[in-house]
Amino acid sequence: MNLIFRQTEILYALIVRDMMVRFGRQNLGFVWTILEPMILTSGVMLIWSLIKEPIVHGIPVIAFVMTGYLPLTMNRHLSSGTTALLRSQGGLLYHAPITHVHIMMARLILEFLSASMALLVVYFVVVSTGLIEPLANPGIALAAWLLCAWHFGAIAVLLGVLTEYWEPLEKFIQPYQYLQLPISGVFFMVDWMPSYAQTLLMWNPTVSVYEMFRAGFFGEEIITHYDVSYLILVTAATTLVAAIALANVRPHLDLH
Repeated sequence: MNLIFRQTEILYALIVRDMMVRFGRQNLGFVWTILEPMILTSGVMLIWSLIKEPIVHGIPVIAFVMTGYLPLTMNRHLSSGTTALLRSQGGLLYHAPITHVHIMMARLILEFLSASMALLVVYFVVVSTGLIEPLANPGIALAAWLLCAWHFGAIAVLLGVLTEYWEPLEKFIQPYQYLQLPISGVFFMVDWMPSYAQTLLMWNPTVSVYEMFRAGFFGEEIITHYDVSYLILVTAATTLVAAIALANVRPHLDLH
């Protein structure tokens, strides 16, 4: 029990330190961890509502954008947050209780909490103003959000650690994110695609993340395609590889 309490204390201290370093000691700095992802999503929702039809394939365009861009925002923040993280905060490793695992976990938790708070705020606003209907299946939506965090978090850790093994990899992360965006599920539903394209798209586990999240929001109003078992299998394998890489990264860190 004492060990769990001690680890929680370390993570909490690192999260608070991280917020202070990134956003300053003013109150707005802490609020900005929530405002940052919320502003991006709200801005995209506004633009789409102005240039698109109100209903897209039977789905309100605002709800469609929200269910795509909030997971996308968490993905981007997790990936950008872990890139070169261990290198930039290597000085903390001189404190005996702190390990590179603590540093990585603290950043993941901070990004997850900020994205989750942004989701709650945006959802409350659009539902209370009648722009979208309440969740059709909160259980599926919550499970999808947690799987989303696990999936993108595992990828973020792996990419973050690999940038310590090979520094030039940083230059390829953003292009990779943009290149996989068209097949990620952010801008489409699988059911809109031809049958041959549906089969190919389902090999991308990210598609199941977005489809499941939208299934939680819209329920039986739309047809969704997602494979939870496949998503968990791929994410677990990614987590294992990321954990092994993280456990062996210490010799590659420049702590001078």
